[in-house]
Amino acid sequence: MELRKTFQIEAAHSLPRVPAGHKCARLHGHSFQIEVIVEGPVDPQFGWVMDYADIKAAFRPLYEQLDHNHLNTIPGLENPTSEVLAGWVWDRLKPALPLLKEIRVAETCNSSCVYRGPLVG
Repeated sequence: MELRKTFQIEAAHSLPRVPAGHKCARLHGHSFQIEVIVEGPVDPQFGWVMDYADIKAAFRPLYEQLDHNHLNTIPGLENPTSEVLAGWVWDRLKPALPLLKEIRVAETCNSSCVYRGPLVG
């Protein structure tokens, strides 16, 4: 069974490593949607994989760091592409959410990325 919980953050960023003249080199903002996906068996006693409130509690410190902030100023997000942001969120959530399966980051309604953890092998 898979659970999905979506959070929305408002944040500014610029991409310092894009080619000269690229529009994303300029400071701009997004209404990012960050989806946290966990997967596991349904607990027969509770009837759920886990409490959505536990996902929300695990994400709360990240929300407080990211929302209404300039992402480039946050350690680890100096080049805050959606891909880098997804990995950053994963690294901070995985210890608290062992059932974490993937992180989806959408920077617009048409553009998103999915991260399923570090590649092994």
